[in-house]
Amino acid sequence: MCIYIGNVKVDGKLFLGPMAGVTDLPFRLLCKEKGADFLCTEMVSAKGIHYNNQNTENLLTIAEEERPVAIQLFGSDPHILGETAKRIEERNFDVLDINMGCPVPKVVNNGEGSALMKNPKLVGEIVREVSKSISKPVTVKIRIGFDESHINAVEIAKIAEDNGAKAIAVHGRTREQYYSGEADWEIIRKVKEAVSIPVIGSGDVFSPIDAKRMIDITGCDGVMIARGARGNPWIFEHIKAYLETGIIMDKPDFATVKEMILRHGSMAVKYKGEFTGIREMRKHVAWYTAGYPGSSRLRRMVNEIETMEDLKNLLEDFDIREK
Repeated sequence: MCIYIGNVKVDGKLFLGPMAGVTDLPFRLLCKEKGADFLCTEMVSAKGIHYNNQNTENLLTIAEEERPVAIQLFGSDPHILGETAKRIEERNFDVLDINMGCPVPKVVNNGEGSALMKNPKLVGEIVREVSKSISKPVTVKIRIGFDESHINAVEIAKIAEDNGAKAIAVHGRTREQYYSGEADWEIIRKVKEAVSIPVIGSGDVFSPIDAKRMIDITGCDGVMIARGARGNPWIFEHIKAYLETGIIMDKPDFATVKEMILRHGSMAVKYKGEFTGIREMRKHVAWYTAGYPGSSRLRRMVNEIETMEDLKNLLEDFDIREK
């Protein structure tokens, strides 16, 4: 089963969702290795690129083995977004995604992210400007609406398609919900029925069974896994096994988890340096070890580590067995 996003072929239907502070290069590579069919960077400020902010450069770094991969931009000025897209087009990404779903206040208060869903006219202008600025496919990530009184994902999806978008990802919550409550997959189904471009469903996919249910309920072309992949890059191969065979694979044993943490830590240090890499690994260790007996003490202690050696020693001191 393959999906075409414009002229970009995706050999499968499992998408890694963009997450700020999570889907950096090391994490994306691990997810790719474990079965993710399509990757996406953390969201990158179009203004940051436009004004040569050096902090954005790391966010734009992509390895050849990641592809197919999208760079996700956020912003609200059609001309800056178009100019930025053109400026980075020669980089080795395949798809340019526009964030219209981020619920974070500092983004929304600038009229960016999910705030754009309150302005359908501006959505059309942004997608049209970016689409005409580059030859690579442009996609959009949205929510079902800004709040319960304004559920307009179908309208926004049609506008995006009419102005050149080649696929649309829909998270089944409003901005006001953030990540609370249940995702509304029914709206994703309505979007799928309303447009002819691929629709990627997102929200509440934490297991192979969730992924299968989303496909069955919505008819979506692809499934986007975001929070469900934190500390669990294996989720992609587990979903694939279930979709192909109906078999639920066992949770990795703790020895496998420790090996993955050390690999992830080594990659983070290589990519960001030891000071930043190890500090960022603290949250990943908490996610990797959640649910294993006795691991709560490890998660408390991980906040004290400062070096790769500290991380190795911490893990060596723990011999957790599954119940």
